[in-house]
Amino acid sequence: MLLPRFDCPAAKTNTDQGVSVRYSIVIPVYGNEETIEPLINQLRAISDQLDGAMESVFVVDGSPDNSMDRLMVLLPDSGLESQVISHSRNFGSFPAIRTGLSWARGDYIGVMAADLQEPPQLMVEFFRSLSAAQADIAVGRRVTRADPALSSLASRTFWGLYRRVINPQIPQGGVDVFACTQTVASQLLELNEAHSFLIGLLYWIGFRRIEIPYERLPRTVGTSGWTFRKRVGYLMDSLFSFTDIPIKMLGAVGGVGAVVTTVAAIVVLVAWLAGGITSPGYTPLMLVILLSTFMLLGGLGIVGAYVHRTFENTKERPIAIVMSHETISSGA
Repeated sequence: MLLPRFDCPAAKTNTDQGVSVRYSIVIPVYGNEETIEPLINQLRAISDQLDGAMESVFVVDGSPDNSMDRLMVLLPDSGLESQVISHSRNFGSFPAIRTGLSWARGDYIGVMAADLQEPPQLMVEFFRSLSAAQADIAVGRRVTRADPALSSLASRTFWGLYRRVINPQIPQGGVDVFACTQTVASQLLELNEAHSFLIGLLYWIGFRRIEIPYERLPRTVGTSGWTFRKRVGYLMDSLFSFTDIPIKMLGAVGGVGAVVTTVAAIVVLVAWLAGGITSPGYTPLMLVILLSTFMLLGGLGIVGAYVHRTFENTKERPIAIVMSHETISSGA
């Protein structure tokens, strides 16, 4: 039955629609038409290793290809309990994950990409750790990655800056895949922030975490949507959402500027008293104009970034809009 919706619902319970689900796996889908079939095979392999019922929650995030059609054709005969959710347009992978978390019915919820670069066994290990109450959040820690050199360099640079500037607790290779309890997912959904970073929020809320190492598999189809522009955008969002470093930098620049201005004023005064300045007032005036202009422009830029994010959050727009939702109960 097709259920149109226009907002993200509250977290579902694992008995909704009469189906008891212990594990849920959320998969954002964008441009993954060619990997849908092997992805379903991976999910079936994961399900076979678990000690309870599992569902897959596909969130089609305005995908321009035939990913949605492929899902609707293959899932009925897949042997998987599934939900297929469609966004009204492309909102991005993190809003898609939030939508999936809000519809997931399992006691334990995993999040993985549809590009087949994470080994399926990793999700099994996540769920075993969570169900054994060893942790509330399980994250994958990459020990190696088989990505192109340029992409690998960009990723290492991004996560290196993130660890140094924002949160040193993030694994060195970053976080691409994780799982958590329904309680943690509910807490994440309470943080309805625009212009934020889901992984940053995952670490901000606390709870018990466990890291499980894995080797990232090479991409066999398509190209990554994790572009340099998106990396810079998420880094800036995280910078202004999770730290006060820009404000501290502004204060530091102001302090240095005050010292430099004072020293310059003393030098100019001494030079004027010694008769070394032929155009009285010109040098100190230029120093004051240059320093004050620099300070004002830099300060307005930083404060403006905070004001913009505050303004975006006061709008209270939904982070994503669900256009349709369908539950597929499949026989083996």
